[in-house]
Amino acid sequence: MRIGELAERAGTTTRTLRYYESRGLLPARRGDNGYRTYDEDDLRLLRQIRTLQDFGFDLEETRPFVECLRAGHPQGDACPASLAVYRRKLGELDTLIDELRSVRAQVGEQLTRAERAMDELAAEAAVPGGPEPACAVFPRETAPGDPAEKTGRRTR
Repeated sequence: MRIGELAERAGTTTRTLRYYESRGLLPARRGDNGYRTYDEDDLRLLRQIRTLQDFGFDLEETRPFVECLRAGHPQGDACPASLAVYRRKLGELDTLIDELRSVRAQVGEQLTRAERAMDELAAEAAVPGGPEPACAVFPRETAPGDPAEKTGRRTR
């Protein structure tokens, strides 16, 4: 098959295929007419690369999987180098998950603090003679014809 058909079947572009070829991930075979030619094995390589990239692997991390397929294995992850990449990626993902949990906890603490502060402001505003609320959370009463009626803001 030619490059356009391979790109279509793999769900990518011819530009991407040429890039993979320049990086040594896709073979650069040419027919007698000078056109690039590909076969079903090349489509398998591309599907392996695309799947790994969908999982967040960078292009260079796909290389051991491609080499494993090229060596004749039925699956790209049937080789020790591929397993090492999986292990390394899992470690990276675990680190990211831990970092995200930490950030989530911090955001949760900030939300709790902000809600407490808002509740305190609301309580102070409910006391006669207390401070007048200054944010949209506590809408002010407006009289008909008051300029604030249209904008939602009071003028001073």
